[in-house]
Amino acid sequence: MASVYSCRECGTDLILRTTHLFPPDFYFEAGNKGTLSFAMVDETKFKFEKEDKFRPFFETVDYWGIQRKRTKIKCNCCGKLVGHIYDDGPPLTDSPGQWHFGPSQVIPRAPRYRFKTKALKITTET
Repeated sequence: MASVYSCRECGTDLILRTTHLFPPDFYFEAGNKGTLSFAMVDETKFKFEKEDKFRPFFETVDYWGIQRKRTKIKCNCCGKLVGHIYDDGPPLTDSPGQWHFGPSQVIPRAPRYRFKTKALKITTET
């Protein structure tokens, strides 16, 4: 049973594939609450806008910071904000990390496309 993900504002099919969906129990630094995370998307359906803010932010109790660098994902048809791109996906290399302390920001990571569930209209297709 496949799901069809479309923009809640204009109804455009965003061509998000269930096969590219991260499992709900997969841990990310930026949290998972109220979102769906995908490994890849069809970039023709979205506009991307860089965001670089210097002010405190809190994603979860344990994850906070001063500078937030991320990319906004907007629907190409209506311009509605549907999510963000984070660089905390799976590591792109097998490296044990800096000084063998485990993965860190030094290791390049795959992008994670995080969509707000309230910005998507999800219908199941049989």
